[in-house]
Amino acid sequence: MTTLGAPLLVVKDLRTYFYSNRGVLKAVDGVSLTVDENEVFCIIGETGCGKSVTALSVMRLIPYPGKILNGSILFRGVDLLKLSEGEMQRIRGKEIAMIFQNPMKSLNPVFNIGYQISEPPIIHFGLPSNEAWKQSIDLIEKVKIPDPQLRAKNYPHTLSGGMKQRSMIAMMISCEPKLLIADEPTTALDVTVQAQIMHLLLDIKKQHGMSIMLITHNFGLVAETGDKVAVMYCGKIVESGTVKDVFQEPIHPYTQGLLKCIPVGFEHKKEIDYIPGTLPNPLNPPLGCRFHPRCKQATKKCVTEEPQLIEIGNGHMVACHINGG
Repeated sequence: MTTLGAPLLVVKDLRTYFYSNRGVLKAVDGVSLTVDENEVFCIIGETGCGKSVTALSVMRLIPYPGKILNGSILFRGVDLLKLSEGEMQRIRGKEIAMIFQNPMKSLNPVFNIGYQISEPPIIHFGLPSNEAWKQSIDLIEKVKIPDPQLRAKNYPHTLSGGMKQRSMIAMMISCEPKLLIADEPTTALDVTVQAQIMHLLLDIKKQHGMSIMLITHNFGLVAETGDKVAVMYCGKIVESGTVKDVFQEPIHPYTQGLLKCIPVGFEHKKEIDYIPGTLPNPLNPPLGCRFHPRCKQATKKCVTEEPQLIEIGNGHMVACHINGG
């Protein structure tokens, strides 16, 4: 059980590496973060920065040839990395649930939606199948899929993208978890459906008192829904804090560059702002600050010495030699 006022999830110095014939890919390299009760914690950054691997590490679902080498993942005071696989299976779905990027790949094509939504309560709580089926219909209605009794009998391929995502949400909240990890839950959905999905998640969060770890590229989504945010780059968190602090006063050059890339209003610009270069090869990341090859402010110290994540005030953390002090 979580101590009153204690964080729900505390990740410390997490390192998840993938081993191949080409070398060691350091997908997550020393990540630390804290998710409080009833909070929306967002992780943003370019594709390949380690966001999804961080989430999969929390779930202990790292595929071969990946391995969690170091760190701790404290959930309600219990280190998940020290649990057996059987103990971890009792936590997945029941206390921590995850919405994956592609609902079509997550839903089983040979079972109807109602059966898949009713399965977690049967497994975790021993709920009789007829009661679980009734609960699945209630959940389908709760996630605002029309005609729930009919849709419960439908198979994934007959549903639209938005309905598949809503079905995944219904499945993940069926056991009322304390932490819901949403890995780009609005990917491949049109703007209207994206807004509906996020409003649905926030409504469920409020009703069940759960926390959400939101992984996304959408800065607008973070600004509208997030409480805290962590900016990742090449396997590391380079800046974190409240959404208000990070977005209004970004300190790290990478965060500043990302925010400048966002179009604002209808202002006419001859050129679109962008961050030069690309993410470095994770098999051979640069020495020092990993962002320095793309940073206009980089100094000799940035090239040779890796900056540490330090607090600059009120929980606002940054890893930068230039702006971090």
